[in-house]
Amino acid sequence: MAALSIGIAGAGLLGRLLAWRLSRAGHRVTVFDPAEGPAPSFDGTQAAGFTAAGMLSPLAELDNATPATAAQGWRAIGLWQGVAQALDAPSLVRRRGSLMLAHRSDLGSAQRVLSRLEIAPPGFPTPKALPSGSLAELEPALQASHAWLLPQEGQVDSVAMLEQLHRQARGAEWRWQRRAADVSSGRIALEGGEVETFDLAIDVRGAGARPALPVRGVRGETVWLRLPAHGLTRPVRLLHPRHRVYLVPRTADLLILGASEVESEDRSPVSLKSAVELMSAAHSVMPALAEARIERLDRNLRPALPDNEARIEASGGLLRVNGLFRHGWLLAPALVEDALAAACLPVPALEAAA
Repeated sequence: MAALSIGIAGAGLLGRLLAWRLSRAGHRVTVFDPAEGPAPSFDGTQAAGFTAAGMLSPLAELDNATPATAAQGWRAIGLWQGVAQALDAPSLVRRRGSLMLAHRSDLGSAQRVLSRLEIAPPGFPTPKALPSGSLAELEPALQASHAWLLPQEGQVDSVAMLEQLHRQARGAEWRWQRRAADVSSGRIALEGGEVETFDLAIDVRGAGARPALPVRGVRGETVWLRLPAHGLTRPVRLLHPRHRVYLVPRTADLLILGASEVESEDRSPVSLKSAVELMSAAHSVMPALAEARIERLDRNLRPALPDNEARIEASGGLLRVNGLFRHGWLLAPALVEDALAAACLPVPALEAAA
């Protein structure tokens, strides 16, 4: 099939993955986005993917997602490794497992979460309770009364991955500071009245896709902590009765601390209450964080549909993908492959890593 002209509204995680995949296959790709440019701004208005810590934890997500979502996330981990290899940047994806921790007083809450993980699809590894003393051997920087290892889970360097996808989508044309007001079959209407036509129009605007989709924004907050030689090598979730707190090692001296979701479309800076609660929870399992320096407090809105499930809609000349909710980095490459198939686009399959 001949190369197609394809317009993409949105240059976030999905938009960049699609632009990279499609331009790599020889299609003529144009991407529209209201951002100033491709780099992160960390001001609450950028692509939500820049704010996320990049955990790839399908088993732990069974606490708040369907088995189908977890299975799709499991497939996506291998696809992420394939993406990183194709970008010649394999270090952007790490797969050493993740940890769940609980204090003695929170064991009841932890056991309720663990019971929900028993609905894992066939073939999933099961959480492994670590005997006393094993946590200190596995991750000496951590302290907790109870710990479970979730084998084969991983993480992706979200900022570096977004930068690489943009940089290596060499055939794509990026039109920054151009907001799409409407996306329909073969047509992207921009604010100001200009209309661009294509063989295929793709709408991946996230929360900006209203009113075409009943999407809402769900606030997420992260704290970037600088601690030289912190020693943590795996993502960590703290099983806490009030907060879903996670801690992800980004580099040897940078960690990303976050809370999974807040039902609010507030884009204002992180509050003192949120920051204190997050950092106190993290410090309780990693005492060395007392000497960490706060490099950044970030926040953003993740797009969610009423059922909190991702959705793909494909019909003559129009493709929509939205509703990634808290599973954006977990699901993105699998959703892109499914969306390309739904739209019958001639793109070579991405080889997943074993």
